[in-house]
Amino acid sequence: MADTSQIKNWYLSLFKDFENYLNGEKSLPFHKLRREAIEKFAELDFPNMHQEDWRFTDISPILKHTFAYANRRSTELPSKGEVSRFLFDGMKSHVIMFVNGFYSPELSTLLPLPGGVTIGSLAAAMKISDDGITAHISKYTGSDKDIFTALNTAFALDGAYINIPDGIAIEEPVHIIFISHGGEKTISQPRNLFIAGKNSQAKIIQHFVGTSNGVYFTNSVTEVYAGEGSNIDVTKIQEESLNAFHVATTEVSLDPNSNYESHALSFGANIYRHNLNVTLKGEGGNAILEGLYLLSGDQLSDTHSLIDHASPHCTSRERYKGILDDRSHGVFNGRIMVRKDAQQTNSFQENRNIILSNEAKVDTKPQLEIFADDVKCSHGATVGQLNKESIFYLRSRGIGENQARLILIYAFANDILKGIKIDEIRNKLEGVLGERLLKN
Repeated sequence: MADTSQIKNWYLSLFKDFENYLNGEKSLPFHKLRREAIEKFAELDFPNMHQEDWRFTDISPILKHTFAYANRRSTELPSKGEVSRFLFDGMKSHVIMFVNGFYSPELSTLLPLPGGVTIGSLAAAMKISDDGITAHISKYTGSDKDIFTALNTAFALDGAYINIPDGIAIEEPVHIIFISHGGEKTISQPRNLFIAGKNSQAKIIQHFVGTSNGVYFTNSVTEVYAGEGSNIDVTKIQEESLNAFHVATTEVSLDPNSNYESHALSFGANIYRHNLNVTLKGEGGNAILEGLYLLSGDQLSDTHSLIDHASPHCTSRERYKGILDDRSHGVFNGRIMVRKDAQQTNSFQENRNIILSNEAKVDTKPQLEIFADDVKCSHGATVGQLNKESIFYLRSRGIGENQARLILIYAFANDILKGIKIDEIRNKLEGVLGERLLKN
């Protein structure tokens, strides 16, 4: 296992060089957050398998590498042909692309926007005006407890920024593509901020990809603020290189009567960890979290979620499914907290998994922590193989065994995919699913 003190010293030393690289950006208010974050990073330890939240996830393969931050000036852009395969055929959308963590206006395309809406680079927005950024950034996710969040904040250079004024609906989806390109042993740390005003609406796609099969590290932090009565739908698609590492934290704050939907699809990366935390801060809020992880080889996918019912009369539904083959490992830890004053809470959670080999494994831990007495809450988890009776039924109808297995697996996964509201995304992901199943 890697010497964590040496890895920490590597990043601490790297930060000194990073500050010189920033030049004038050190004068911006965000740099104060960077300095505070690197101090917290120095105090914190990298997690290990002796800690409850990480006991099924060994991050030592990440700590074996000394990743360097990408340099904006030396970053080579992929061609439009290279990135076209990451687009969704027929989908009319705003497309903003980040290459190794840096916004690329050359590869981005924005459609006409309603007045007052901002979509683009967080770094550019901070240079122009505050635009509400200070009121939200680092307010929902702190750097004082999680070392990866501290690392992101310390080295954050850019990320996606979306700000929607009260009463505005963005009709076309916003497709944000984070591309790792051309660099071995690099780390990109996008810092994303989505602000939705009262009664606003938006569909957002976060799409993480790589143009090669190299070893690299994506460490992403996203903060979402949903104002009163807003409707925000976020689809996250993770299809990084199978040799890459991906750690992400998403923090969501919901005001009264707001609605937030999350659809998380994980196909790539050698090690994938997503911390997804949603706080229902006002009455009448609603959160829907759905996810699918499709694993093979020695892939590890770990989802840790927290739905915090901090106010009464709120609802939440969480469904995650996994399909695992070879020596892959799936981890799901879903925690629902219902606070004392959060009466009339209605919450449901489930995690279901299909194992296709003798060596694949799943560790699942759904949790309910209820401190109110007038609630309706339930949860469940299953881990199993394909139903033999269903296979027999299909074979009795003249369907071969392999085809019968594919039909059952596809039906199991499609139950999650059909929740995606954008047809073009759903259709492409169904194709990806079919291709992966045929390979396995």
